[in-house]
Amino acid sequence: MLWGTFSWAALGPIVVVEQTMKAAIYLNIIADQLHPYMAFVFPTGNGIFQQDNAPCHKARIVLEWFEEHTDEFHLMSLPPNSPNLNPMEHIWDVMERQLRDQTPPCPNISILRDRCLDIWYNLSPVMYQKLVASMPRRVAAVLKAKGGATRY
Repeated sequence: MLWGTFSWAALGPIVVVEQTMKAAIYLNIIADQLHPYMAFVFPTGNGIFQQDNAPCHKARIVLEWFEEHTDEFHLMSLPPNSPNLNPMEHIWDVMERQLRDQTPPCPNISILRDRCLDIWYNLSPVMYQKLVASMPRRVAAVLKAKGGATRY
């Protein structure tokens, strides 16, 4: 499993997670990777972090950590069963397509990890900037559809 983040300004860290993503593991990633990234990219505390409603994201220890850091950046609030607006899903799709297009296929997990990291670090800034810029339209479309399906 991979965890990664990005903003309009910069591609963030990517982490290879070699076990099931539990709340404690997620909290370590948030504290060790996301926190310094957000402090660097949003030094005035105006950044907004978006995640989905995965159980590890909604764990008490994780939500308490975010509450303790609200003066440094904000956590985008999503209602339960909300449409997945996270532009990271597009990034994962791009990465998966690039992996599938490579030949020969990955013969082992080590090469797969290396290829994933290589793809990540070569993502186009224009692509992730467009994804961030699309967020107001995505949110407006969901609001207009009253939480229903949209083309996003």
